[in-house]
Amino acid sequence: MKQINITAVLLLFSVWLIGPVWAQDPIFYPKEEQSKDQFEKDKYECYAWAKDQTGFDPMKTPTTKSAPPAKEEKVMGTGGSALIGGWAGAIIGGIAGGGKGALAGGLIGGTGGALVGSARSSDQREQEKRKRQEWERNEANNYAGDRNQYNRALGACMEGREYSVK
Repeated sequence: MKQINITAVLLLFSVWLIGPVWAQDPIFYPKEEQSKDQFEKDKYECYAWAKDQTGFDPMKTPTTKSAPPAKEEKVMGTGGSALIGGWAGAIIGGIAGGGKGALAGGLIGGTGGALVGSARSSDQREQEKRKRQEWERNEANNYAGDRNQYNRALGACMEGREYSVK
């Protein structure tokens, strides 16, 4: 649940950053000296029409269209790899050089295993981070595109009612 909340905050923050660039709200000015009441009525009717035409409602909280990428199964990290490397090194060192060889092999194998495990864990975290960032970017782009379509429809409706749209 905590991850979903964090995802929602990150998505909203991404949309907030991208939104001003891609989906700026149009500005309307009456060409025919429409009253403020008429302007509000026209704007509401055009809001409803644009929402129906595009399926996008700017008054709703943004939601994602797809689920965030699933976490991959954890690879063996530093500790597990160090244990296996140390165990394998001790066996090989013991066979090759007796008791001292087992100790040296265990230390070398444990150190090597720890390094390999640490690198594998780090690679997995980086790959998950890249997938997450790509998903967030796609969701923000989808939202901005939908918002832009809505704004175009809203602007077309208001132009049809004799307002200047910028």
